[in-house]
Amino acid sequence: MKTHYRVLRVAAYCRVSTKQEEQLNSYENQVEHYTERINSENGWTLEGIYADKGISGTSVKNRDEFNRMIRRCKQGKIDMIITKSIVLFARNTVDCLKYVRMLNELGVDVYFEEQGIHSNQPGADFTSPSTAASPKANRKISAPTLNGARHRPPVKAR
Repeated sequence: MKTHYRVLRVAAYCRVSTKQEEQLNSYENQVEHYTERINSENGWTLEGIYADKGISGTSVKNRDEFNRMIRRCKQGKIDMIITKSIVLFARNTVDCLKYVRMLNELGVDVYFEEQGIHSNQPGADFTSPSTAASPKANRKISAPTLNGARHRPPVKAR
């Protein structure tokens, strides 16, 4: 008797926030990495690479590829999304929670590679902002976020 395995339709989401050369190299590396990673996994098929270049992650409003990926999820075309980190998926906590919850309700797992978190696994509590990520994830997120904050010019008072 043959056992039939479900092939996962996997998409990757990549984003860089500036058009600086270093960031664009990161963008190209992300696209290449996820294309190779998804194509090399048994039982996975590449549904698509969705990549926003030179777009801030603070809002999903202008992130055309992110929004296209979400539409494909709603159409039942994607089973899992892989992304480098929570902060690349969404820098805005409210958006992150909103989309992860919605995707989980649709049966779409989001895998945050740097944090090692699958959104559909026990312990990946995305039910409140304070527990949107595990302590392990918070440690990994805090350093890049703080480094970014340190390198921004101070806001001038009006």
